[in-house]
Amino acid sequence: MSGSGDFLPAHRQLFYDGRWHEPHGGYRELFSPSDGRPLGVAAEADSMDVDLAVAAAGRAFAHWRLTEPLERQERLRALATAVRAHAEELARIDAINCGSPLRELLRDAAFGADYIDYFAGIAHEAKGDVLPSGGGALRLVAREPVGVCARILAYNHPLMFLCMKLAPAIAAGNAVIMKPPVQAPLSAYRLMELAGDILPPGVLNIVTGGTEAGTALTAHPQVPLVSLIGGAATGRAVMRGAADRLKRVIFELGGKNAMIVWPDADLSEAVEAAVRGMNFGWAGQSCGSTSRLFLHEDIHDRFVDRLAEAMAVYRPGLPEDPATTMGTLISAEQRAKVEHYVRLARQAGATVRCGGRRAEDPALANGHYYEPTLLTNVTAAMAVAREEIFGPVLSVLRWRDEAAMLAEVNDVDYGLTAAIWTRDLATAMRASRAVEAGFLWINDSARHFIGAPYGGVKQSGIGREESLDELLEFTDLKTINFRF
Repeated sequence: MSGSGDFLPAHRQLFYDGRWHEPHGGYRELFSPSDGRPLGVAAEADSMDVDLAVAAAGRAFAHWRLTEPLERQERLRALATAVRAHAEELARIDAINCGSPLRELLRDAAFGADYIDYFAGIAHEAKGDVLPSGGGALRLVAREPVGVCARILAYNHPLMFLCMKLAPAIAAGNAVIMKPPVQAPLSAYRLMELAGDILPPGVLNIVTGGTEAGTALTAHPQVPLVSLIGGAATGRAVMRGAADRLKRVIFELGGKNAMIVWPDADLSEAVEAAVRGMNFGWAGQSCGSTSRLFLHEDIHDRFVDRLAEAMAVYRPGLPEDPATTMGTLISAEQRAKVEHYVRLARQAGATVRCGGRRAEDPALANGHYYEPTLLTNVTAAMAVAREEIFGPVLSVLRWRDEAAMLAEVNDVDYGLTAAIWTRDLATAMRASRAVEAGFLWINDSARHFIGAPYGGVKQSGIGREESLDELLEFTDLKTINFRF
């Protein structure tokens, strides 16, 4: 499947105003995290490039905001059709650029297209209201698009996030500047080659680059809304940059998510869910991974034995191989971070039940592979149980007292997802109300549902996405009072 690389994008510039532009900031080299092969260059936007892209988006917004929702729907649906028509090609690009398995990225492409269709379908729902006003008066509440919106994306789902996050802003009538992940921008370039003329010039713009581009977008006076998928530290930096102009922000940030299993749970299904919830396919690089597994002492030993067996399905392999179940970490730095946390856990008394080392296959020697790792004898005070690792490390904590366990579940800075496993309805309701998280599963894990609001509490984010709530985030309310 590696081929000649002819499917890689020919354009590596910036895309705005409906055309490709040479970056003032120059270019930087890209390498595949799976085997170190060179992938060519990517544009490195500077603040001047961002100024030009914002100006183009502003010109487009003046017209796009006035278009009928039906036209927005039709154009977005054409974009979704283009993604589906080229899904395998786009997935192959992501496979060599971000290192996740082709089989997972094909699902990403399908999921991204579905979300474009979803937001196209609810474009008419950005509507207002008429308030009771008595005789001789009329009070209208209208929803209007915000303007030029910046969306900064993460590297774990490059194409899927691009599709999912452009759609609500555009459906609501905004122009958008997407900043793909600095590590994996290639599928964004290819998508614009395939579908750059579907939307009017300037409505959808792609600006690639690193810190300078992100900082310029965050601080730009003509960008009233900035959203981010990333870590909590990056979220704080973006919020500081947006504070001077009191910009609106939408954040999907990190997670240190819990899966809690009671003794009455279906153990076979719970074991499967614990593995699925770790997102081992993309090497655990997911903010929603349930990386803290709280097992009641009555089932702990049996559960761990079965869990170690179930995790064996995931073995690191070359991402382009359709048989590969688990890809590589994005960089040497990210693998070193994972190794650091596993080393700290061992020093603190945790036991490595399986994994805990780099992949030993010689064919993977040039990539950043790490085996799926199961840690037992973990306590809530350990760094591995408190801090986001963003890697394939699952920590098991034993519990006896429910109240004490729930306190430990909540005693972290994050609150994105959680999974609760019990057959008792009262237990499920009690626990779901007690756990501090924005998105919960009862007897399930990992799955997202189109239209269900997704987002976190505490330092896991601000706002809700993947739903009507996200569409409305990209609108402002305007109250208009008539007197006759």
